[in-house]
Order: sequence, then C-alpha cells, then structure tokens
Amino acid sequence: MRVRATAMAIGIALAATLSGCTSDPGGGAPTDGPGKSDKELTVEVKNMAYSPSSITIQAGQTVTWVFDDRGVAHDVVGLGNAKPVLRSPLLKTGTWQFTFTEPGTYNYTCSLHPDMLGVVVVI
Repeated sequence: MRVRATAMAIGIALAATLSGCTSDPGGGAPTDGPGKSDKELTVEVKNMAYSPSSITIQAGQTVTWVFDDRGVAHDVVGLGNAKPVLRSPLLKTGTWQFTFTEPGTYNYTCSLHPDMLGVVVVI
C-alpha cells in the first residue's frame, strides 16, 4: 500500500511539472506593448507584397519591416500624411524599423513597385 501511495504522489508531482505549472506571472512571449508580440509587430517584405498589409498598434510601438524578396529591392515610403515620416532606404535584405509615436493612419508603398501597399493604424 505504501508503494502505491508513493507512486501516486510521484505521478501527481510529475503531472504538475509536465502541465506547465510555473511561477512566471507573465506566462507568455515577450511583448512590445499591450496585446502585441514581437512577431505581430513585424511586416515581411517578400513576394512583391507587405505581409501583413495592414497592422494595428499602440502609439509608442515599433514596427520592423524584414526585407527578403529573392534579391529584389524594396522600400517603405509614406503616402499622404505619412509622406514626411516614413522613408526607408532601398533594401534587398535586412530590416528597417520605425517607432510610431502619434495615433493615426500611416499608408505606405514601395517607390519602385507602387502596387505594393501597406498601412499601419496607430491607436
């Protein structure tokens, strides 16, 4: 009977360990702000498109564009009200970041490929 009780106690302890019990109050991936993980703040530039083409963030958050379109150069160029603030260099690879400090809608395109369109909505 003692062996059985010991085995049961070990089984319960093992189950608690495997179930992901933790003392980490965060309990998840690091975030750059309310509700947005690092991945959600990344826009991929590939296949002649921005992906996602639309992203909503909080004021003060930074968006990273990752350029990787098989050697094709692209950039991020603001349209309308975003024209004076969004202007990346032409890149074939690498990243470019911008921190959005003011709420608003920031439309952008690629200067070489005007059919490529994106928008960042800052709340």
